[in-house]
Amino acid sequence: MKLSRFARLKAFLPAAASILLTLPWAATAPLLAQTQPAPPRRIGVWLTNSPSPLYYDPARIDRAVQELAEAGFNTLYPNVWSRGTTFHRSRHAPMEPALEKANPNLDPICRFTKAAHRRGLQVIPWFEYGLMEPADAAVVRQNPDWVLQRRDGSTEMVMHGKPMVWLNPAHPGVRQRFLGLIGEIVQRCSVDGIQLDDHFAWPVELGYDPYSRELFRAATGREPPNDHTDRAWMRWRRQQLTALLRELRGQLKPSGTVISLSPGPFRFAYNHWLQDWELWSLGELIDDLVVQNYAHSVKGFEKDLNQPALVKARSWGMPVEIGILAGFGGRTPTMATLAQKAQLSLQRGHGVIYFYWEGLWGLHAGPEGAAYRKAAFRQLHQSLKGAPMPPPPVDLPQRR
Repeated sequence: MKLSRFARLKAFLPAAASILLTLPWAATAPLLAQTQPAPPRRIGVWLTNSPSPLYYDPARIDRAVQELAEAGFNTLYPNVWSRGTTFHRSRHAPMEPALEKANPNLDPICRFTKAAHRRGLQVIPWFEYGLMEPADAAVVRQNPDWVLQRRDGSTEMVMHGKPMVWLNPAHPGVRQRFLGLIGEIVQRCSVDGIQLDDHFAWPVELGYDPYSRELFRAATGREPPNDHTDRAWMRWRRQQLTALLRELRGQLKPSGTVISLSPGPFRFAYNHWLQDWELWSLGELIDDLVVQNYAHSVKGFEKDLNQPALVKARSWGMPVEIGILAGFGGRTPTMATLAQKAQLSLQRGHGVIYFYWEGLWGLHAGPEGAAYRKAAFRQLHQSLKGAPMPPPPVDLPQRR
C-alpha cells in the first residue's frame, strides 16, 4: 500500500494538529515508507521551437519521435506556451507567429502526442512562460489591472533579453485565462500531463499593484510592508500561487492528467520566485518533479543533487527527475560528462530530462557529431533502464 503524501504533511504541522489530522497513520507510517513501491524512472527531453525547425514540419516531428523512442526515451515535454503565444488555435491567446505563417493547421502538440502514443511514450506539454508575458502583449495592454508591480509602480523585468511582465495569480481574470489555456490542450490532444516551470511564479519584488494591495488589506487589515522579503508578506503571496495550483489540480484530477513542475533548486525557488515545491509535492498538488541542475562541472552537479529538499524528495512517492543540459548555444557537454551526470542522478533514484532536443544529436550536437551521440544516448539509456531503482529512504521528511 502506498503511503499518501498528505500523511507526510504532519512533519510541517504543530504536534497537536499533526496528531489530529493523521492519527490513523501514526503507527504504520515508518513501515509503509519502507515498503512503498519505487516510482517509475522517466527518461525525457524538452522539445522547443527555438532555436529549432522541429515544430513546423510534420515529417520532422514524426522522425524526431521515432528517433527518441529508439534511443530509449519514454517521456516528451514539448513546449506549448511561449512568449505569450501558443502552438495551436486558442480561445485565450494568439498563435505563435512562425507557425501561423508556416502551417497554421499543423497542430504540433497533437502530432507529437499521436506519434508518441503509437510508440508507448508519454507526452507532457510544457507551459514554458507560465504567468510571464511580453510587456507589449495585447493581454497586457487590455488588462493593466492584471499586471504585478514593484513598490515603485514599475512592472517590467528583462527575461531572455526582452522586457517581460508577470500576471497576478490571485486575479480571477488571470486564473480563468491560465486554466483555459491548459484545459484546451488537455482536451484537444489527450496528453498525459502538463508541465509548469520556474516561470509559474510570483517574483519576490512584485505584489504592490492596487489589486494585490487591496487583497492583502482585506485579508490582514494591514498594508503590505515596504520590505518585499518580509516573511509574512512572502508567505501570503506564496499562498496565492498555491491557490491557483490547487484550482488547476481540481480541474485536471477527474481526467487523471499529470501535473509536472520543473523548478530550480529549492531555496532559490522559494526565496526568489515564491515557489514552495516541497509543500506542493507533499500536498499532492504535483505528480512529477523535475529539478533543473545545469551546473557546468560534474562536481558542481553532484553537489546540487545533495540539496536537502531534493534528498527528501525520494520519499514522496512520485517520479523525481533531474533536468540536465544536453546542449544549447555554446554549451554542449561531452557524452562522457552527460553519462556521469545521468549515473549520479540514477544512483539517487532520479530519472533524467535533457534540455533540449537539438542538444542531443541536432543543431547543438557539438564536435562529437550526431551519429556518435545518437548511438551513445541509446547505450546510456539501456544501462539506466537495466539498473535497479534505489529504495526510498526510511525516514519521513523533517520540519524545515
